[in-house]
Amino acid sequence: MELDPLLLSRLQFAFVVSFHAIFPVFTIGLASYIAVLHGLFYKTANPAWDRLAVFWTRVFAVAFGMGVVSGIVMSFQFGTNWSNFSQASANFLGPMLSYEVVTAFFLEAAFLGVLLFGRGKVPQGVHLFAAIMVAIGTFISSFWILSANSWMQTPAGVELVNGSFRVVAWGEAIFNPSFGWRFAHMVMASFITGGFVVAGVSAWYLLIRRDVEANRKALSMCLWLLLVLTPTQAVVGDFHGLNTLEHQPVKVAAMEGNWETRSHVPLLLFAWPDQEAQANRFEIGIPSLASVILKHDPAGVVPGISEASPEEQPPVWIVFWAFRVMVGLGFLMIGVAIAGLWLRRRGRVYEHRSFLQLLRVMSVTPFIAVLAGWIVTEAGRAPWLVYGRYTHAEGLTPSLTGGMALFTLIGYVTVYAVVFWAGVYYLTKVVRNGMLPEEERDSVAGEVERPKRPLSAAHTPFDDTDPARS
Repeated sequence: MELDPLLLSRLQFAFVVSFHAIFPVFTIGLASYIAVLHGLFYKTANPAWDRLAVFWTRVFAVAFGMGVVSGIVMSFQFGTNWSNFSQASANFLGPMLSYEVVTAFFLEAAFLGVLLFGRGKVPQGVHLFAAIMVAIGTFISSFWILSANSWMQTPAGVELVNGSFRVVAWGEAIFNPSFGWRFAHMVMASFITGGFVVAGVSAWYLLIRRDVEANRKALSMCLWLLLVLTPTQAVVGDFHGLNTLEHQPVKVAAMEGNWETRSHVPLLLFAWPDQEAQANRFEIGIPSLASVILKHDPAGVVPGISEASPEEQPPVWIVFWAFRVMVGLGFLMIGVAIAGLWLRRRGRVYEHRSFLQLLRVMSVTPFIAVLAGWIVTEAGRAPWLVYGRYTHAEGLTPSLTGGMALFTLIGYVTVYAVVFWAGVYYLTKVVRNGMLPEEERDSVAGEVERPKRPLSAAHTPFDDTDPARS
């Protein structure tokens, strides 16, 4: 059987990007949270904020390191697997990636050193400033990367001359038509991811009664954040979808499983897309709701997948189901945030064991939702590397063979499995030892010790329940 270098190269890049994406989406939100914690400690001198800041900085350092290691590999792949695309897009993507390194990566790296090793060695205000700079650096980094990715989705400000993209308007290229909504959607996803992870870990600490005062504060902050951001993310996602409908209608048609251009399009809850038959084998949907969502009119006409020729259609089955995973988890997150408000009103949010256990489970759902969203974004663009302008096949390295692509794919999977295992092992160790006095940390292994302090704690600015109810 002949190995297809194009398919294997796409699988390899998808694997590396998916592995890498889970770290920035966490660290962007976590960096801002750490800066807030340092600010609260600077203002109030409450040691609970300091304990939280120290603990989550340790977690951030591990996740940031894993993100850097996995991200460097992506640039290698542009040269090894996609050399034609590297040449074609160099006039735009080359400077964009350079700007990210110069303006963001160096900023993060320099001030991260102060944040990690400067505690007690530099003035507290300088330490706070370092935390803020690290947080700003993560935003700058995401700005350049998402601008570059958005340009591949909605190219603007360039012209294709002799197989190479030439920039004719830098402002239009950087602030391309989909960038604004895509950037907002991704940044909010980062805050939601960080919020659920912090909430999940804080819930676990409350279950085992470890540093109750600090973790009640952390959980309360996160639940308020999630209560605001999860429904707001749904609104931002809707606007992002409308933008995608304008510029990438076939992608939206694949997300909806809509094969023919028509009105009164149902919102499909379940379907089995059959790309060969250009139809769905089985459908369960809500009549006209997709037209209402996309056109704000039950009779609104929604483009169909058949608007594109079969060779220019994305893999519908993957896009269709990845979109439903993302949206389904999004509504689940909204429900959990509302449940947190309901329990807070009854003074039970910190003692309701089932809810705390649910938060532990929910800490992984944002990562799954983000990966599903990236699958929709990237698979929905296929077969284009630059939408409507440049295909995957055109961008492939001419000399690349299927055997070479398979070898590197296996190598990446193997190495990343080791990196992931090591990272998870160390993160687990950090969490197990976290929020304990320093002299007790080394004694925690395997089963977690339960401090003897009660579950209730003193009333705090982020704890609006009556302490007498605990």
